[in-house]
Amino acid sequence: MEGKRLFSKKDAAKSAPALDRERIPGHIAIIMDGNGRWAQKRHLPRVAGHKQGMQTVKTITMAASRLGVKVLTLYAFSTENWKRPSSEVNYLMQLPIRFFSTFVPDLVKNNVRVMVMGDLSRLPEKTQTAVNEAIADTADCTGMVLNFALNYGSRDEITRAVTAIATEVKQGTLKPDQVNGALIDRHLMTAPLGDLADPDLLIRTSGEERISNFLLWQLAYSELEFVPEHWPDFNAESLERAIIEFQGRHRRFGGLKNE
Repeated sequence: MEGKRLFSKKDAAKSAPALDRERIPGHIAIIMDGNGRWAQKRHLPRVAGHKQGMQTVKTITMAASRLGVKVLTLYAFSTENWKRPSSEVNYLMQLPIRFFSTFVPDLVKNNVRVMVMGDLSRLPEKTQTAVNEAIADTADCTGMVLNFALNYGSRDEITRAVTAIATEVKQGTLKPDQVNGALIDRHLMTAPLGDLADPDLLIRTSGEERISNFLLWQLAYSELEFVPEHWPDFNAESLERAIIEFQGRHRRFGGLKNE
């Protein structure tokens, strides 16, 4: 009909919201889910998905750093992941060694500092060495913090914090009425991140809609996004789409929306 035309992909691109580089979330946390399912869909062993997922970590780290993200926290291995088959766990324990041996020079070049939180004492000695060397090698970097949650579980983290606080109360160095949210913050594993300890945005890949014992205290007011891509398929464009979605929300932190 005259006067009408089809709505083209070019029109859709024009109408889609654009990324606002002035409102990039300071702290993004990601639950990297779907490596095994990505591999199974391709009739590959699960470890092939973990190997590809490691490449995605490199891609997303560089993309987040270029966008101006200040902290990127990645859920690499949970306290519950020990329940997986020993062959898979052993492979996962080798990944930090392979990752840091090839990627630390790029991190230093891009001024990215490595931080790791979790109970590292249970990790194999070679894995601990690789982690500690990466932390030391990037200690002078002042750009984005790449924070790995490795053998981490939020309930374990909170239990450790409560135990430490209870010990201080018992020793008389702390009074019960001094226990408040700020004090608990200082006893959590994210304390070194200071004002950036709480993620602005949590992304979980692979379509699952749960938090899986990750940053339960810190996520109190975070925006949550559950995206369909398996982690090995998540890329720089996926990250930008998630940030655009985040930018379209109004964070009220328990208050009322300003009219």
